[in-house]
Amino acid sequence: QWHLVESGGGLVQSGGSLRLSCSASGFNLDYYSVAWFRQAPGREREGVSCLTISSNGTRYAPSVKGRFTITKDSVENMVYLQMNNLKPEDSAQYLCAAAPLPICTVEVPQLYDYWGQGTQVTVSS
Repeated sequence: QWHLVESGGGLVQSGGSLRLSCSASGFNLDYYSVAWFRQAPGREREGVSCLTISSNGTRYAPSVKGRFTITKDSVENMVYLQMNNLKPEDSAQYLCAAAPLPICTVEVPQLYDYWGQGTQVTVSS
């Protein structure tokens, strides 16, 4: 049975950093595109970053480009989101998702088949 489990969220001051982890079990992430989405209360789910199958490409939302970095550890079957220079508007629940997409996307969350439960990130000003 498949699982995606996020961790690494927490409370951080503006300008600080966090590294989120997404651990997969039951399937091999090397055969999936993986994405991070976030959702704040009262707001739509927003794509943050994604990594294409075989790590051939990455995409970032304009609001996080240059501050966030997505990487994968194939040995550990995990995906990470390094978040630097965090801002209060980055506060949200962060979820990882996976799908057998040849090219990843952050615009269409409906394309992703597998989702984790999320980890909360709160950035104080």
